[in-house]
Amino acid sequence: MRSFTDIFIKHPVLAVVVNLIIVLAGWRALTALPVQQYPQIESSSVLITTVYYGASAETVRGFLSTPIERVVSAISGVDYIESTSRAGVSTVTIHLKLNHNSTAALAEVTARLQQVRAELPAEAEPPVIELQRADRPYASFYLSFASSERTVPAVTDWLLRTLQPQLSTLAGVQRVTIEGGRQIAMRIWIDPDRLAAFNLSPGDVQSALRRNNYLAAVGRTKGNAVQINLLANTDLRSATEFEELIVIDRGGAIVRLKDVARVERGAEEADMIAKYNGTEGVYLGIWPVPGANEIDVQHRLVDEMERIRPTLPSDIDMQLVWDGTMFMRNALTEITKTLSETILIVALVVFLFMGSVRTALVPLVAMPVSLIGAAVFMLAFGFSLNLLTLLAIVLSVGLVVDDAIVVVENVERHVRLGKSRIDAALIGARELLGPIIAMTITLAAVYTPIGFQGGLTGSLFLEFAITLAVAVVLSGVVAITLSPVMSSRFVHSQGKEGRLTAFVNRRFEEARRAYAWLLDGALTMRWGIVTAALLIMVMAWPLYLFSRQELAPVEDQSHISLFFEAAPDSTLAASNREHLNVVQAITSIPETRFTWSLTTSWGGFGGLVAKDWKERARSTEQMYGEVFGRVSQVPGLRVFPRLDPPLPTPGQYDVELLLQSDQPIERLLETTRSVLTAGWQSGMFLYVDTDLKIDLPEARVVLDRERLADLGLDLAGVGRELGTMLGGAYVNRFNYFDRSYKVIPQLGDADRATVGPLLDLKIKTPSGQLVPVSTFTHIETNTAPRTLNRFQQRNAVRVFGGVVPGITKDQGLRVLEEAAAKASNPPVVLDYAGESRQIRQESAALTVTLGFAIVLIYLVLAAQFQSFRDPLIVLLGSVPLAISGALVFSFLDLTTINIYSQVGLITLVGLIAKNGILIVEFANKLQAGGLSRMAAVREAALTRLRPVLMTSAATVFGHLPLVLATGPGAAARNSIGMVLVTGMTVGTLFTLFVVPVFYSLIAAQHQQSLSYEDSERDGLQSAETSGSDHTRGNGQRDLGLSPLYGDN
Repeated sequence: MRSFTDIFIKHPVLAVVVNLIIVLAGWRALTALPVQQYPQIESSSVLITTVYYGASAETVRGFLSTPIERVVSAISGVDYIESTSRAGVSTVTIHLKLNHNSTAALAEVTARLQQVRAELPAEAEPPVIELQRADRPYASFYLSFASSERTVPAVTDWLLRTLQPQLSTLAGVQRVTIEGGRQIAMRIWIDPDRLAAFNLSPGDVQSALRRNNYLAAVGRTKGNAVQINLLANTDLRSATEFEELIVIDRGGAIVRLKDVARVERGAEEADMIAKYNGTEGVYLGIWPVPGANEIDVQHRLVDEMERIRPTLPSDIDMQLVWDGTMFMRNALTEITKTLSETILIVALVVFLFMGSVRTALVPLVAMPVSLIGAAVFMLAFGFSLNLLTLLAIVLSVGLVVDDAIVVVENVERHVRLGKSRIDAALIGARELLGPIIAMTITLAAVYTPIGFQGGLTGSLFLEFAITLAVAVVLSGVVAITLSPVMSSRFVHSQGKEGRLTAFVNRRFEEARRAYAWLLDGALTMRWGIVTAALLIMVMAWPLYLFSRQELAPVEDQSHISLFFEAAPDSTLAASNREHLNVVQAITSIPETRFTWSLTTSWGGFGGLVAKDWKERARSTEQMYGEVFGRVSQVPGLRVFPRLDPPLPTPGQYDVELLLQSDQPIERLLETTRSVLTAGWQSGMFLYVDTDLKIDLPEARVVLDRERLADLGLDLAGVGRELGTMLGGAYVNRFNYFDRSYKVIPQLGDADRATVGPLLDLKIKTPSGQLVPVSTFTHIETNTAPRTLNRFQQRNAVRVFGGVVPGITKDQGLRVLEEAAAKASNPPVVLDYAGESRQIRQESAALTVTLGFAIVLIYLVLAAQFQSFRDPLIVLLGSVPLAISGALVFSFLDLTTINIYSQVGLITLVGLIAKNGILIVEFANKLQAGGLSRMAAVREAALTRLRPVLMTSAATVFGHLPLVLATGPGAAARNSIGMVLVTGMTVGTLFTLFVVPVFYSLIAAQHQQSLSYEDSERDGLQSAETSGSDHTRGNGQRDLGLSPLYGDN
């Protein structure tokens, strides 16, 4: 019987050329592949910030947040919308669905905001729209600039004019923001007493500034031959010019601005302070385009920094204080080391099992061809070299040698039976063409369902699955083209074995005899084996349910995020003073390299950057408890530390549960308190808190409208006068070295220190009389929520927490969910944000995919075996047992059920099925040659014992470096490695005994197939002959005569 494989054995140059083309094309593609942390995913959010100086949180929510939410909720691709309303500022965040086109969303949001602009208060500033990564609420990089000589406004202005434009032009950078800076402004500090002395009101000052600081666009003169542009000096440019500005002229008595106010070229009100350790400076935040290759951006940024550094002024110190690619670069380095270790271990295992360098070369050559060749398809599909595709390559190292091992072992077997090397290669390749195609398609098909998986898991693991499938398919191509050719040249002729080869062969013969004895025992107690196998299968479900579950294992990223919360009435200066104590507490931890922070009046955020993982004894997870213990002892500032999420998921905390209701916020307090109590009592949380805090002191100016009418005043006029004095809004802008800056009239700090003096301020009536504010107002004090939050356009309260190391986020979330369900009075709707949303949406998805993969493998095998019964032997005899074996270790807490371990289980299904396919395929051929089911499966199991053990050992030892990996990214590799190593070890043992038992009971009859396909006769005859020769050579019983193995 001729076979496709004969072509390559008879034309070895053709086989070499085909494989060399694969390697050369792969190498060229490999050099062109981009390097990233994760596959190309676009997880974006659109941030709409609207400033309304002086407005209360309620006003901001009602007049800004609510109408903006309403219009933007109608755009396409929205996952959810949330908003935060604070005094003076509205923030609406639109979280887009994964991989939704963020540019299209940005354009749509801009158009929608134009529709609602007329509804927003005229005094509010236009909404500012920004696009950012949903999984990172801060920039990917922060550059700190500190000066020993310049003030913060001076450093800010220098950055604004020089470095910000330079860095904005870097490829892949979306925007460069200035954080913690204070832009230059013309400050008009109004003196209320001097104003009253001149019988003027704040409104007069504001009106004079509007009238006398005016940008004139005069035009040009234009004659027949000449035109001249006209300019007019109607705008003011210096503090001196502003001081001389005439506020009013009363019959020659001129009142200038300097008579009623102090004028200085100062800076805008500080709203944020940036620090590197305890040193105050100004940050440049570098925000890459969502979906851009951040490692490339980092390389360009570092190169640009080195180019800029020699040109910096001597007093400026530049530091890269936060690098969002630090973990991904370290993790890529470590996984590359793991890949090297895996290749060496697999090479050693193959050599030891082959016993000869020459025969070991056959499967080892399959490795570079398959791995490098896979790069062609990666480039064609637009993939990148990232943590998951590299993980796929690491996994495939142990898999791509399997088919070649089976080929070379089969050729060796035929050589030992007396055939020439060429004949042995021809016959051996013919025998294995079917099984290799079946095994390759099975392993490739097992990953197909991941391609249809939606959400974050599907986006992340699509490249992983296809890369692994392509590598396996290429290994199958090598096994049927190059491996038979190399076997026909490299396998030792009969009687020419080396000492090591002979030693290995003797050991395998001993193992074969022992296995034969054990298999005979198993086949005599088949129903006992079946019962035990069914019990182990059933155990898989409780083992799965009682294993700890999480989205992904916690990684050591050499960074701990810190989120700060200040007292409700704290000022920026007070928050900053307390934060310096936090810095001191953190930097005293020996593993700390430095801290970075952005502090605001309400709190802020920052991070602890730890030393390189090789330079410290503890991981960030081990440091986490101590960090929380130290920062929790600092009074005046609450600090919520968080270990950075291992996957690109949005949110700020480990657990984020939202309680939604149409009831007033105050009604939700009781429910919120009971949920918080349950969280504390569970002992699973380092901290658990809520964003609903009704403790913000407010002083409400209550106007007597009747009295106002008597004085001839109206509410709008009074509101404008008070806003001018207290609001801090700018009137217009002035030119300073060809840039425009704000002009801000306001009372001095001393006049705004407390509420009392506000009643003494004077306002002018239409008759020109000045009356104190106390004439028609009184002050009422009360408390209000710090922020008013909404989720999906409904009032919502967020309960968040940080779990104790060793507790999964899923466990913590369940505690809060159960407490909320019990305490729902009034009824609340539960929703999720951040990583909790991913946990609830993604955690069970891969379980369905696993079931789909098993069904798909069943259909592929049914087509291959031409039977609906034979695939059940492979699947029932090995797959559930291997899964149960792997789940025992997750049940024992050696790993968790996460997306990596679940992908490991899916991979395990394909791997363990390969062993069953080898046995069932050969048994079917023997059965077609005339043997009974029992005899056929016994001989098939004994014949295929060596390739099964060799391929399983290559897989297990090849994946062992994943289990032993340490450092950045190790937790994910440990998880998938643990499942594969334990599952393959346990599954192989079950396969060798349970598959033959199931075959003897339920296999289809294959004897009749001989009469239909004459082409099968030669191949089956050779298989039968080799089987009987092999049996006689080893002193085994005559299979045809043994009464134990009669037909069933």
